[in-house]
Amino acid sequence: MSDLGSEEIEEEAENDLGEYEGGRNEAGERHGHGKARLPNGDTYEGEYANGKRNGKGLYRFKNGARYIGEYLENKKHGNGTFIYPDGSKYEGDWVEDQRHGNGVYSYINGDTYTGEWFNNYRHGQGTYLYALTGSKYVGTWANGQQEGAAELVHLNHRFQGKFVNKNPLGIGKYIFDIGCEQHGEYCQEEKTEEEEEEEVLIPVAPKWKATKITNLTLWVPEEPPPPEVTPAAAEGPSTEEPGVPAGLYFVL
Repeated sequence: MSDLGSEEIEEEAENDLGEYEGGRNEAGERHGHGKARLPNGDTYEGEYANGKRNGKGLYRFKNGARYIGEYLENKKHGNGTFIYPDGSKYEGDWVEDQRHGNGVYSYINGDTYTGEWFNNYRHGQGTYLYALTGSKYVGTWANGQQEGAAELVHLNHRFQGKFVNKNPLGIGKYIFDIGCEQHGEYCQEEKTEEEEEEEVLIPVAPKWKATKITNLTLWVPEEPPPPEVTPAAAEGPSTEEPGVPAGLYFVL
């Protein structure tokens, strides 16, 4: 069962019609405030309009997940909080059962993401805070990945540059609290392994190559074009996976 879709299946089932207690309209449809037990064991308490969940309500899934927020025609729509079976939580905007707009996702390892969402994915501008190290990524996201101009902030220094598929790539700089900068470039390297008679290229993490050290300068990131959403992104994940601990790629 997807914990994001309207798995609140229709109440009409072959052997179990579920239970309902609450208001109805003249046509006999659920209308106003009501409580329902669905055939699949889920429960809902909240507002109805013309037979559909409409307005604020609390939906409890039999797997332990729950949603507290707004509905529109049976779909999570508006502002709401979804608590997942593993304990992670999303608080923010929803559009037709999708995390969409602005929201905060709290991961079970203590990490948090605060920012924009599109069709269930972190997409647009957002900040990811790594609980273990205290580091944070502030910048652009595309289809759930760190992608575009960003700043990675550590305890006593930070990196400003461009990210591609979660990795820093291209020209950037490290800024140190002592008042200087190290300019350079992250270069993509590949190592070759022989497999029988064919050579196989295996991508490795980009390597930092420093070019100069200067006093502090102003960093103005280029405005990237709007990120494209791939068709697969429309489906979206069920729960979000925590990010890679910040700092793994940054060796000076």
